[in-house]
Amino acid sequence: MSALPAGEPGSEVLVPYWLTGTHRTQLATAVRAALTGCLVHPVAAIHLEDVLTELHVAAARDAVWPASAARVRLATGWDEDMLPVRLSAAELAGVLAIPDLPAAVRVLLGSGTAE
Repeated sequence: MSALPAGEPGSEVLVPYWLTGTHRTQLATAVRAALTGCLVHPVAAIHLEDVLTELHVAAARDAVWPASAARVRLATGWDEDMLPVRLSAAELAGVLAIPDLPAAVRVLLGSGTAE
């Protein structure tokens, strides 16, 4: 996550979106394409870069602390490759503004639920 918003106390809320490995790959691909393929506002670019960082952090978090996500997967019946990707409102807005974001990922991020 990038610097705190000016004039607002505390940190932003990060909402976990549970995504499969395929959806995380599609999200990363769309974000990279947006950053390299078109003009993105510098602030939006920072948020999109933060999304890429969070995708890496989600995998690292699961490697270091696997029990937390494993409990959720067990309780929900989700596959082993489901991981929470934590996004701020600004990061989510930046991702949803990507025109070429795959529809399945857009639905998951828009509703906040897994398939």
